[in-house]
Amino acid sequence: MILVSSFVELVQQLSPVMTAPTLESFVTVLTGWVFARRRNVTKMILAADAVGEKHHSAFHRVFAAAQWSLDGLGLLVFALILPWLHEGPIVLAVDDTLARKRGLKVYGVGMHHDPLISSRKKALTNWGHSWVVLGVIVKFSFCADKYFCLPILFRLYISKQTIAKKGGVYRTRPELAVEMLHVLCVAHSDRSFHAVGDSAYGGQSVLGELPSHCDLTSRLDLDARLYDAPPPRKRGQQGRTRKRGRKLPTPKKMLEGRTKTLTLKLYGRRDRVRMTDAVGRAHAVPERPLRIVAVNPTTGGRGPQAFYSTRTDDTGKDVLTRYAMRWSIEEANQNSKGHLGFEEPQGWTRRAVERTAPTAMLLYSLILLWFAKVGHRHYQPPYAPWYPSKAHAAFGDMLATLRRESIREQVSAMAPSGKGCRKLMHVLLHAVQQAA
Repeated sequence: MILVSSFVELVQQLSPVMTAPTLESFVTVLTGWVFARRRNVTKMILAADAVGEKHHSAFHRVFAAAQWSLDGLGLLVFALILPWLHEGPIVLAVDDTLARKRGLKVYGVGMHHDPLISSRKKALTNWGHSWVVLGVIVKFSFCADKYFCLPILFRLYISKQTIAKKGGVYRTRPELAVEMLHVLCVAHSDRSFHAVGDSAYGGQSVLGELPSHCDLTSRLDLDARLYDAPPPRKRGQQGRTRKRGRKLPTPKKMLEGRTKTLTLKLYGRRDRVRMTDAVGRAHAVPERPLRIVAVNPTTGGRGPQAFYSTRTDDTGKDVLTRYAMRWSIEEANQNSKGHLGFEEPQGWTRRAVERTAPTAMLLYSLILLWFAKVGHRHYQPPYAPWYPSKAHAAFGDMLATLRRESIREQVSAMAPSGKGCRKLMHVLLHAVQQAA
């Protein structure tokens, strides 16, 4: 089994971080990843029809022992994304996601919050890995009304309880997110960035440690303490300089005053909201001015919310629109689990754990890039007259297109001829599409 040549050419641009033998095995593993029903290394070897080409341990060593850098691989994927980005700040999304696991000897496992089985009233935990993910938010020409998040950098969060048992230095999820932001910003110091994260990544540990050319948009508590800029120090004044100015109304109080009514297209629908905004400073980081936005949707069933941006020249609409782009990383997490088996790899050593699952999300990014460049020209929506026509291809359709084109190219290379050849090709491709 061989992936379509246009996709292999894309993967080969990642060669600077790997030796030639490792890259060859890596391409074979990705081939199996695309076609396998279950994503562990042995199933990938079988799906890629690579049994006997090398000893099976050579494919395991791609993750467990080979000398290559996951950050370096992610930065190369970012270089592939750059041509699709417009001038101006590059929008990034940061989030964490749970990969459920079994086994006590797997590196880094612990009990983490599971949002799928939790409710607003009761938080439940599950055994597994907690991954902090940094992705680039992009719009592609084949689907101009939708944002996609392409994951590039990853950090495994290890809980305090696991650190206490196994040893090591504990770092919070926000600290891991800041570390990834610095990795990307140092590598591309000529570009400006704007990160978007939920309230877990909007506190002091992120806001106060941002790279100099990276801004942040995040959630804010409705009762957050806000202040004006401190007054200038007077001549002859004794004592320390004030860090904060006069106290400003909380976002909740802001909504009790004069507001504007707007209709915004957020999360794929149009909602009417009451909104007000102002410039203020958070109590924990008083040296950084923020654009504070308080909003109360009048449709859609959501309650009052507050957001902020470190760009004080943003309008309230800019802040809300940018924060809504964060939903694309939730879709990336879901698609990587549902279609690419993000939770399925069974490595248990540290290096295997830290590389294998993130490869599923890097593959997600590569498939999106391939579809935007080549695959959308070959996409054939399934004929289903009982469904309304699709506005755009979902990720499952993109994966099915990659499989179909790989089979088509491989069968066409055999130069089949004779009566019934076209019908045979149609039956084969239809079977591949249904299997996807």
